[in-house]
Amino acid sequence: MSHQQELDLLPHGPSFRFIQNVTDLEPGVGATGTYQISGDEAFLEGHFPNNPMWPGVIMIEAIAQLGGVAAQSDPEQPRLNDMRLTSVKNAKILGTATPGQTLVVEVKVEGRLGTLIQISGKVTVENGDQIASGIVMLSGS
Repeated sequence: MSHQQELDLLPHGPSFRFIQNVTDLEPGVGATGTYQISGDEAFLEGHFPNNPMWPGVIMIEAIAQLGGVAAQSDPEQPRLNDMRLTSVKNAKILGTATPGQTLVVEVKVEGRLGTLIQISGKVTVENGDQIASGIVMLSGS
């Protein structure tokens, strides 16, 4: 399956997908993806007027989404139905990004226990500055 096909399997609609391209994928192990902030995202109008900044919670969501791609691509594990973000730990928002910047999201599958999957991840901007990190738990049936 292509990286784009894996991304298209996310349950999110296009307007709530915060990974546009999967640039590297090691099935079941980890992935790297990108998102180009256009400035047209509806929520940026209110976050913040005349000074749009990418929300930290959306960076954590991007880690979860790319983590789902990495986890679901594992050929040794069954695909989970209805995968969802169920927990966030150690989230750190270290900076922000603005329209025109590209976010680079990197994730690693840290472990599995039944239908629970732990993902660690970080978000950087194209110059390499890390602006977010966290550990998320995904689960499904």
